[in-house]
Amino acid sequence: MAQAESLVEYGSRRVIITLTAIVCALLEIVDTTIVNVAIKDMSGNLGATTSEIGWVITAYAIGNVIIIPMTSWLSQQFGRRNYFAASIILFTVFSFLCGNATGLNELILFRFFQGVGGGALLVTSQTIITESYPQEKRGMAQALYGMGVIVGPTLGPPLGGYIIDNFSWPFIFYINIPLGVIATLLTLQFVRSPKYAEKKSGKNIDWAGIGLLAVFVGSLQFILEKGHEEDWFDSSLIITFTVIAALGAFFFIWRELTFSNPVVNLRVLKNGNLRAGTILSFVLGFGLYGSTFIIPLYTQATLGWTATQAGLLMVPATLTTALLMPFIGRLLQAGVRHQLMAATGMFVFFIFCFWGYKILTPDTGEPNFFWMLIMRGVAMALLFIPITTLSLSSLKGKEIGEGAAFTGMMRQLGGSFGIALITTFMAQRLMMHRADLVEKLDVNSSLVQGRVAGLQQALIAKGNAPNIALQKAYQLMDFSIMKQASVLTYMDVFLYIGVMFLICVPFVLMIKGSIKAKGEKVDIGAAH
Repeated sequence: MAQAESLVEYGSRRVIITLTAIVCALLEIVDTTIVNVAIKDMSGNLGATTSEIGWVITAYAIGNVIIIPMTSWLSQQFGRRNYFAASIILFTVFSFLCGNATGLNELILFRFFQGVGGGALLVTSQTIITESYPQEKRGMAQALYGMGVIVGPTLGPPLGGYIIDNFSWPFIFYINIPLGVIATLLTLQFVRSPKYAEKKSGKNIDWAGIGLLAVFVGSLQFILEKGHEEDWFDSSLIITFTVIAALGAFFFIWRELTFSNPVVNLRVLKNGNLRAGTILSFVLGFGLYGSTFIIPLYTQATLGWTATQAGLLMVPATLTTALLMPFIGRLLQAGVRHQLMAATGMFVFFIFCFWGYKILTPDTGEPNFFWMLIMRGVAMALLFIPITTLSLSSLKGKEIGEGAAFTGMMRQLGGSFGIALITTFMAQRLMMHRADLVEKLDVNSSLVQGRVAGLQQALIAKGNAPNIALQKAYQLMDFSIMKQASVLTYMDVFLYIGVMFLICVPFVLMIKGSIKAKGEKVDIGAAH
């Protein structure tokens, strides 16, 4: 305990460390979504297809998910302050290089290394903030960190949209540079490292584990990012990477369970609370990133909004989450059961999804989304801190940092699985709904004929020849059918995600986690 307490900070020093860590976490998470709105501009500027530009997003995600499980081990090897500062420098340098990339292959490579630097910021920021606060205020520390994690994915699209509308796509990377430089200097000046009990020599480094982890997690992330685009298992490429991922997973698990100094300590998963927390983190990532993906897509593709409008729609919900985080932290400190709060969050998220299912139409107005998205903000606040603290509640010492790395990785993978499943599900349901709607259209119906004739006359009045006008009238009818099928598809997505969260409620309540009683503080301060 003395080691943990020695890292507690007070006054302006603690404020500076907290802000530095939050900014770094925000930089990392914002960059996972900010590129989404720049794909069109990048495609035109670099002479690449939309599919090829998608690799810019995929490369960053692969870099992220490979490094996150290794953060605890790397912190022990090099000292947390040094590792954190090096990660900020790596992220910042490759942000500059991304903005200066002259070709697609360069940009993809630079984004991968930016992801490697960024992934380390996420988990390390959490432990730096936690250890800087005294024991009785560490629930509040988790709340401060949680604000960055929840706000980040939502902040990306509107910020990216504003930059694209007013500047050019390289500036979505350049904005990281001044913040990265300041964060590096502040880290070197103020952040301290715990003194680790063990120092391993270079001969004892788990190089095989690092390689197998990269092969396993990198291949899995590739499958999730590119599966839909490549038509899943109809593609020999996806089958090949599936086999590589499976073999990588098998040999990685075997290596980590038999090596004396594993890069990822799998034995920590013997802890029941951590196992429950990693599963819940996966579900949280599914809902967080899935909803952040689906709502802007619906408003832009179906309602015709700009990227900035779609991004700004999410801001009130994000502010709701940020405002509730400290309150949730206080409730946990007061002794409210983590399982009860997480289950309540799952149920509120179900209400948000069911609300979305009920209000979606081809022309839903912006005011209709407000209270629905406020419910999402409440749900995220109720989910994040209880799940995080439940995961780490009965771990001790360096196991806490290892546990935090697992929950961070599972949250990212949950988001990747969510987006992959949603994309595939939407493609299948869209075709099904379109077929159903077309089947119900009777070409001999007077209503259908009257609709086509009305469209034809309107097009003739605009100067089209009768035969061209008739052809365009049928095209407009088909567009109307596709739009209605799209709305029905989005409704299905909301309903199914909502049901998934509702099913989780009783299972969360049944978790028997050994959360400490009121007045007996959970030690989450020794994490690194």
